[in-house]
Amino acid sequence: MTIGTSGRLFTNRLDLVAATLDHIRAELEAPERLSSLLDALVEPSWPPGEYDRGAQEFFRDRMNEGGNAVIGWYVWYAIRREDPDGPAVLIGSGGYFGPPNEEGDVEIGFSVMPSREGKGYATEIAAALVENAFSDPRVRRVIAHTTPANAGSCNVLEKGGCRGGSEPDESGQILFEIKRAGKTR
Repeated sequence: MTIGTSGRLFTNRLDLVAATLDHIRAELEAPERLSSLLDALVEPSWPPGEYDRGAQEFFRDRMNEGGNAVIGWYVWYAIRREDPDGPAVLIGSGGYFGPPNEEGDVEIGFSVMPSREGKGYATEIAAALVENAFSDPRVRRVIAHTTPANAGSCNVLEKGGCRGGSEPDESGQILFEIKRAGKTR
């Protein structure tokens, strides 16, 4: 992964673009405007998975409160680059639930369009988010929550080096974590 300028991360096949408040507003109000802002096709069935309207509104509100200082600590759009097989396409999203907390934890999440599942994109997104989080010296641990029934997410997190808890918590979620090398806690 390469960290670029202007709120972009680059993986083998994807450009991850840090959402701004303008992106989130466009997404909520007019998906065609989001397409224009990202210079990528947005499928009519956007958004994917758990990145639904409620999540979009949550991130909009957090970004509205935090301003430019929190860009990169919430939503990242995953765009498959233009290639001989087709134009640039928004294939998913990922991100954090906010900046690191006092203990140095950040939580990641990711969703991929159903038409793009099973192609390794979620693994690419999650790996980029983990690496990006650890580029901030405040981050000591990256966590994620999923259910045992979500085998795809469990596999993605395990491939990325996360360790999962053995038992679901009271909400039915399993905690996955990866610690900064050399840190114990």
